[in-house]
Amino acid sequence: MRNSKSLSLKTAVVCASLIAGGAIAANPAQANPFRTNYTADLSGSNLVKGNIWLDSVVLENGETIDQFSVVQSAKIVSNDLYTGGNTGAASADMGDLATVGLSQERVNEAGVVAALGNLNLNSIIDTEDRGSFAIDLFFDKALDNLFVWERGQNSKLKVQALDATGSLIGNALTINSRDARQNGGQGINGWTDAGFSIDTLEIGRAQKVASLGISMADFGIDAPVSGVRFISERGFNGPDWKFVGASAERNNPPASVPEPGTLAGLAVVCGMFAASRRRKASK
Repeated sequence: MRNSKSLSLKTAVVCASLIAGGAIAANPAQANPFRTNYTADLSGSNLVKGNIWLDSVVLENGETIDQFSVVQSAKIVSNDLYTGGNTGAASADMGDLATVGLSQERVNEAGVVAALGNLNLNSIIDTEDRGSFAIDLFFDKALDNLFVWERGQNSKLKVQALDATGSLIGNALTINSRDARQNGGQGINGWTDAGFSIDTLEIGRAQKVASLGISMADFGIDAPVSGVRFISERGFNGPDWKFVGASAERNNPPASVPEPGTLAGLAVVCGMFAASRRRKASK
């Protein structure tokens, strides 16, 4: 009897593992490059100065994502003080004719949220060329991919995930929009031209925008997160960035659950396996 119970327990564990494995396989890691689909409020020469609304992104594997997570709170860990002119580090910036966003040189935490907590790609955080900062961003929904746009295509930025307590977890990624590589360690390749330019209050002419997606696998973690820390250091050439997350809720059932036929097949196999074990045990 003890042998029969032991076999039954092993069978249950094997079946649970098979079914769980099927659920995991239905939700593979996402690719890094993506295409930006947007709608501009203005046209002609003013297109780059107005609101540019993110509609969806299309990943390399063909998946279209239109369910997003945006910044809802921020904590400024450090930020070089603005004292006038080209001093300080991070500031809030927006298109010359944009109506959603904020222009704030000595940015506070509410200003960071005003700049990043929307889907207007012409509402960003601007950084002075030699400025340094560290800012924690917390999103309104858990995200499993982070989409990044960088005005100018010529700066670096460091990003690391945060857990529910605000502690740093996983890999700290230094991404570089000039050569599309992380400095040492895991590579984050796939920077692409985003297909649009923006002209904001901080600059005198339109600049092209680059884009890159970061998955949880890039961070070295296997679960969605609700926060990230982004960092600029002296020598990063003043990154000017927009962050939006892919809502992990889009992967809830039925997307993350195997097809019924798959589960039924696993159940039949497990049933046959258990019956065979019982017959052998009775003998």
